[in-house]
Amino acid sequence: TKLILLDSLLQEMTKCNDNVLFLNVRPTSLTQTFSSTDSILNDMNDEVYHQEGMGKRNSVESVSQARSMAANGFKKNYGTAYDEDNEDNSCCSVIITLFSYILVFLTLPLSIWGCIKVVQEYERAVIFRLGRLKSGGAKGPGLFFIIPCIDTYRCVDLRTGAFDVPPQEILTRDSVTVNVDAVVYYQVSNPLAAICNNDDYNRSTRLLAATTLRNVLGTRNLSEILSDRESIADSMHQTLETATDPWGVHVDRVEIKDVRLPLQMQRAMAAEAEATRDARAKVIASEGEQKSSKALKEAADIIASSPAALQLRYLQTLHSISAEKNSTVIFPLPMELVGAFAEGTESFLRRRKKTTDEEDF
Repeated sequence: TKLILLDSLLQEMTKCNDNVLFLNVRPTSLTQTFSSTDSILNDMNDEVYHQEGMGKRNSVESVSQARSMAANGFKKNYGTAYDEDNEDNSCCSVIITLFSYILVFLTLPLSIWGCIKVVQEYERAVIFRLGRLKSGGAKGPGLFFIIPCIDTYRCVDLRTGAFDVPPQEILTRDSVTVNVDAVVYYQVSNPLAAICNNDDYNRSTRLLAATTLRNVLGTRNLSEILSDRESIADSMHQTLETATDPWGVHVDRVEIKDVRLPLQMQRAMAAEAEATRDARAKVIASEGEQKSSKALKEAADIIASSPAALQLRYLQTLHSISAEKNSTVIFPLPMELVGAFAEGTESFLRRRKKTTDEEDF
């Protein structure tokens, strides 16, 4: 009786994922079997008693579940679930599995078309047997084997996907209403977590991205939103990466697409920018006038110190005008004649003024 009981327990222990002990003991002789049966049963009773005393027999954080999670590469994230693992359930699972194998064997080769499945290079299959996650992790790429009666599977695409965050109407910290939209690039990094820890990781990631965009931009001023798009995108990327990691989703990058301002705000900003540019142009023009006047003053001082310099400048001007093809007729006039005419005019005006003063007196 002990030998039969031990054999059945060993089979159940090796098949079940939620067992308390992982035993791979295969006695080689009948004497060794009977001698080790009592010690093994006592150790199992002590272990079960210890687990019940600590309240972790049916908890998601039990030793067996920790080992299965480490083997599968993901951590369960669906609360304090009650994992029922009684003897009736195990027996029913074994019986159903046995009959399924027999049915598949009897219906060969027709059943082979329902047992063999194919996943692409960029896909992975997560298999559930009688509602429980099958050990071994995600399957693929290539062929894998399932039992149609008791196994179900879901395929997960590992390629990088992208989605547009709908335009969000956001009130900035300086009380300006803007519409901002973004684009998010993501991919599934852990197929088991994506299927088991979230009912729809695509929809959850989209909603989280929209909420994160509103939360991040609500703490920024309008000038920061318009100028610091890279820092805003990095902040969103870090927040999304931390939040989606338990779902098995990796966010590659986040980009801010467009910032739409109200029409009145656009007109006000355009008027402000135009006024700033006009003021800057006037300042530049006045600085140019100041520099040119200083240069002209220096040139006049140099020409005044040498009378021949004025004549040379006059000849240079005539040469530059005559080089162009125009209808202008130029009559050169000696500068001495101009000077004499200027002196005569000045003396005539002086005498006339003196005569006028004498008549008035």
